[in-house]
Amino acid sequence: MLHEAESDENFMGQIITGNETWVYWYDPETKHQSSQWKSADSPRSKKVRHVLSNVKVMLIVFSDMEGIVHYEYVPQGQTVNQQFYLQVLKRLRPAVSRKRTQKLAAGAWALHHDNVLAHTAHSIQVFLASHGISVVQQPP
Repeated sequence: MLHEAESDENFMGQIITGNETWVYWYDPETKHQSSQWKSADSPRSKKVRHVLSNVKVMLIVFSDMEGIVHYEYVPQGQTVNQQFYLQVLKRLRPAVSRKRTQKLAAGAWALHHDNVLAHTAHSIQVFLASHGISVVQQPP
């Protein structure tokens, strides 16, 4: 990657990176909900801090130097396997064509994702090759 970045000044701008992460949902109080009537000599109330909720969702995000290109929440109970990830990649292509037209027109974008089995499966490699999407190799 360093060699590519040194030899091509546009290399880093061509990369779209994808990754999965857990997102926790919070239920914060508004300022109005947390207000209380107090007298001048009342003790100061303690403010409860926000804690992670028991509701969490997996988020798949694809971004480049300009910002987020595409994101999807994984449905509750769904595993990110090669079949699911293939469907996500199929929805990524139209997002790139809408938001990064110059990259798609020039064929000048490369996908960077990690070496998880769902990303390196044969069906994923065939899809990427058939649509001319190059992959920036991730070291093991």
